[in-house]
Amino acid sequence: MSFRTGFGIDVHKFAENRKLIIGGVEIPHSKGLAGHSDADVLLHAISDALLGSLALGDIGVFFPDSDSSIRNIDSRKILQKCYEFVKEKGFELENIDAMITAQVPRLSPYTNDMIDVISSILNCSQSQVSIKATTAEHLGFVGREEGIAAFASVLVVKKHL
Repeated sequence: MSFRTGFGIDVHKFAENRKLIIGGVEIPHSKGLAGHSDADVLLHAISDALLGSLALGDIGVFFPDSDSSIRNIDSRKILQKCYEFVKEKGFELENIDAMITAQVPRLSPYTNDMIDVISSILNCSQSQVSIKATTAEHLGFVGREEGIAAFASVLVVKKHL
């Protein structure tokens, strides 16, 4: 069996007058995240991990922030397209393990909803998607409540024909 792993990381700072969307789920909070897209830090990390698993580059290659036509793009579309690239190479997702680091807001009540959204986009079982949330213990930019970071690892396997 042929398999490949990929790793992705993304960070976004908080911004006024934006919705906070993480894992395709809108989270009630006083601020959202700044970015060219909807700034979904988790979906960006997973997208980069998928692309990285097959050495296809990163989401900036396919969705550059210089492209005004994709301003405020829904990151669910980014994830879907990145997974299409993986499938075109003959691979499919085996599993995702992801961690979101946020001092605020508390994200653990939303992780199951995030898993539902991600497994639906990737047409996989919920048991193939692990999403965890932690704080930064008041350390660094996350701990100072300046932004959120996400990390993702994926395993993809060659499809049997």
